[in-house]
Amino acid sequence: MSSLILTSGWAWYDKFVQMFPQGKLFSWRSVFDAIPSILGHLPTTLGLTLAGAVFGLMLALLFAIVKINRVKVLYPIQAVFVSFLRGTPILVQLMLTYYGIPLFLKFLNQKYGFAWNINDIPASVFAITAFAFNEAAYTSETIRAAILAVNSGEIEAARSLGMTSIQVYRRVIIPNAAVIATPTLINGLIGLTKGTSLAFNAGIVEMFAQAQILGGSDYRYFERYISVALVYWLVSIVIENIGRLIEKRMEIKSPENITNDIPGGVR
Repeated sequence: MSSLILTSGWAWYDKFVQMFPQGKLFSWRSVFDAIPSILGHLPTTLGLTLAGAVFGLMLALLFAIVKINRVKVLYPIQAVFVSFLRGTPILVQLMLTYYGIPLFLKFLNQKYGFAWNINDIPASVFAITAFAFNEAAYTSETIRAAILAVNSGEIEAARSLGMTSIQVYRRVIIPNAAVIATPTLINGLIGLTKGTSLAFNAGIVEMFAQAQILGGSDYRYFERYISVALVYWLVSIVIENIGRLIEKRMEIKSPENITNDIPGGVR
């Protein structure tokens, strides 16, 4: 079976897999020989994750600003929208997006005479849309809390220098809020990575879908699910460690720590 799964570039891994016995009830060989094939779809999973995170973060910032400033007309729409996204399963949202967007585009074609080819839209567009809005619904509260936690004295000082509201957000509020929100945002990114496993419902072959395909070929579903679980676990560990590095780089040091970091500094 491994010869069908592993490519020539994984020859060394094939030898490693052959060290495990091919059990009848449970097979460790089946667990490990599926990993290269599953890793082949890692770029799809990461692409869905990063695209959903980037668009979700932009939407979350917009939602947070609308809620903080209670913008007329937009605020009640945002409140209902976020409540709906937080109160329904992401799988349901994915299906609503997958079937709803083509239906809406078909309506526009009929109503206004557009000639959009709905069949040419990649399924990944629907999945990314669903993931982005779902991520935004939860992340917006994190960003809102981080923005409100920014020292009001810094904001007033920026305004006293003649900065516009946009400049205050760009130069003072967002940089400070980013430091506060980063740990929670990293946890959300890990959750989004795992959530992309639902994309197979929209016909996207990512890591979980590939594990299912491999399981269907020899009915070793349990072993294949262990394989994909190990891969997701490894990816989560990598993201967590990258997040720690980012937190360390963004950390605002106190005057005492800055002095101690300077060679020969006053202590």
